Amino acid sequence: MKYLPILLAPMLLLAEESFITVGEYGQMLYNNPRGIGCIHCHGESGEGALIASYKEDGKRVELRGPDIRKVTLKRLKATLPKRHRVMPTYFLTDKEIRAIFHYLHQGAE
Repeated sequence: MKYLPILLAPMLLLAEESFITVGEYGQMLYNNPRGIGCIHCHGESGEGALIASYKEDGKRVELRGPDIRKVTLKRLKATLPKRHRVMPTYFLTDKEIRAIFHYLHQGAE
């Protein structure tokens, strides 16, 4: 029992370390942020995707998710908490929004 603190010390020092990177965490949130994932409307890496296609007044209409690859962190933070016409409202923390932003921009680094 006297060796338990010695064995636990390295674990406590590493407690701040993560098993996944910020980019991996951001990708997990992007794919499933607590409900419908961003990936379904904004595409695999934020390029935008076709959500639905239908006819209205004899014309074909496409509903597309916008390309969000160039959205700034400031804009992402301002946009995510607001209600949108089609997009669900997500209640993400600042850390989660930053992780998603990192995921969307990690290829641009």
